[in-house]
Amino acid sequence: MINENVILIVHLLLALGLIGVVLLQRSEGGGLGIGGGGANSGRPPATAMSKVTWILGAAFVVTSITLTIVSAQKSAGVSVLDRLSASPPALNQNDGVTTPDVNDLLPPAEGDNAPLVPTVD
Repeated sequence: MINENVILIVHLLLALGLIGVVLLQRSEGGGLGIGGGGANSGRPPATAMSKVTWILGAAFVVTSITLTIVSAQKSAGVSVLDRLSASPPALNQNDGVTTPDVNDLLPPAEGDNAPLVPTVD
């Protein structure tokens, strides 16, 4: 099975190529009713750039659908709630990072004389 990252890289390259090809094309002038005149009737002849645009666009749609299918297969049978209830990965014991105590994260209780200003350890 093809890796999702490979499809994503191809998808991004197609997007960049599509942007470049569209920007390189000559403006037809009919989009906003500016220029071009009314003498043209029918479709303009297909140029090499327009063919490349269609090919890149079709490939972009195919990779989009492929990415959707691959991500749906990866998450099949897994609920979002199941992923939330899963325990976090264990911390590496060699990096010196300790997990904070939950009681340290709560505000002080009434009657506690703890200072309200944080201190630097």
